[in-house]
Amino acid sequence: MAKLYFYYSTMNAGKSTVLLQSSYNYRERGMNTLLLAPEIDNRMGAGKVSSRIGINAEAEVFNTADNLFVIVDHEHNRAPIHCVLIDEAQFLTKRQVHQLSDVCDNLEIPVLAYGLRTDFQGNLFEGSDALLAWADTLSEIKTICHCGSKATMVLRMDNSGRVVKEGQQVQIGGNERYVPVCRKHFKEGIAQGGDPQLPLL
Repeated sequence: MAKLYFYYSTMNAGKSTVLLQSSYNYRERGMNTLLLAPEIDNRMGAGKVSSRIGINAEAEVFNTADNLFVIVDHEHNRAPIHCVLIDEAQFLTKRQVHQLSDVCDNLEIPVLAYGLRTDFQGNLFEGSDALLAWADTLSEIKTICHCGSKATMVLRMDNSGRVVKEGQQVQIGGNERYVPVCRKHFKEGIAQGGDPQLPLL
C-alpha cells in the first residue's frame, strides 16, 4: 500500500534539498514524479522548488481552493506518476491533506510532504497539524540552533533584526526573516549567541 509521508523541520534544515534529491532518485530509475508547490510561496518564482544550495526543479502550483486528488489523477492519466512530492506542506489545508491520503489509498501513489511543523509563535500550521494526524510515516529533518542544540522552533525577525512575537501566521521569507533555534532560545527570544557548542542532535 502506498503511504503518506511527512518530513518536518524548522527553517533552514534542507527540506527542499531532500525533496529534490528524492525526486531525482525516482527519475534516475525511469519513474515519473509530480512536484507540487503552493502558490503563496513565490520567493524563487512561481512553479519552482528551490533549495538554498542552488538546485531547483519545476513544480505544479496549487492554492488552497485546489483539489489535489483531481490534479494528481489528471496528471496520472496523462502519464503514470510514481511519486508525488509536496514542498512547503505547512500551507496545505486539512481537506487537501485528506485528498493526498486518497492519492495514496485510491491511486496507490506514495506522497512525500515536506514542511514546517510550527510557526514563529510555536503553533502548528493547519497543514502540518493534519499531516501529523494523517501521515503514515513522520520523519524529522534536523538542524541546529546557534548554541549547538537541535533547533525545533523558529524566530521571526523584523527589518532591523529584532525578534517579532506578534503578527499574522504566514509571512513569506527566508534567512533574512526567520532563524531556527532550540526551544530554550525560542522562549528567551535569542536569535544568535556566542561560540556554539558541539551539536546535540
